[in-house]
Amino acid sequence: MRERVCASCTVEELGGMQYEVCVWGEAPFDHERVYTVKALSDNNAAQEGLRLFVEEMECLRDAQDD
Repeated sequence: MRERVCASCTVEELGGMQYEVCVWGEAPFDHERVYTVKALSDNNAAQEGLRLFVEEMECLRDAQDD
């Protein structure tokens, strides 16, 4: 079974429906990423930032498994 990607984030509004989402993961995915996201709300921006982070970490994991 593959390990879950656990992460937290903060969201800062930049204006014009743009948000900066800072995401950091827990081991073994203890990386930090910053995404600029266009969204209708800060909650939507957080969800998208976390989705992007999980996608990226799963790709890194899968690349290491090869």
